[in-house]
Amino acid sequence: MIIPSRSSPLLKLHQHAQQAERGSAGERWQDYDLVWCHEDGRPIDAGQDWDEWKELLRLAEVEKDARVHDARHTAATLLIEQGVDISVVQEILGHSQLTTTKRYTHITATLSTEAAARMGRALWG
Repeated sequence: MIIPSRSSPLLKLHQHAQQAERGSAGERWQDYDLVWCHEDGRPIDAGQDWDEWKELLRLAEVEKDARVHDARHTAATLLIEQGVDISVVQEILGHSQLTTTKRYTHITATLSTEAAARMGRALWG
């Protein structure tokens, strides 16, 4: 999987911290091969994950009561706004069908404004 270059050092730090947790847990470590887990390797409880998501939204001052899944829609739309081809967005999101990816992307004012500007350049130079 390809990730933004600025994410790599953060993930490396997390990996080192998790390796330390694994060492501290010793025989109590339960290996589920997870990136995000409890200090003993167990999966994070869905309720705890939800609470942490809501805290992140609060800290980021996001007023919308967004679901975790909504972040996938936001990511898809941001990628489209950046000019990333929809088939690349499809691959990033792991969709087998392009129609699914199309349902994830949303037309924004940025996209509409850019489309109008392009049409204007095409018609009048």
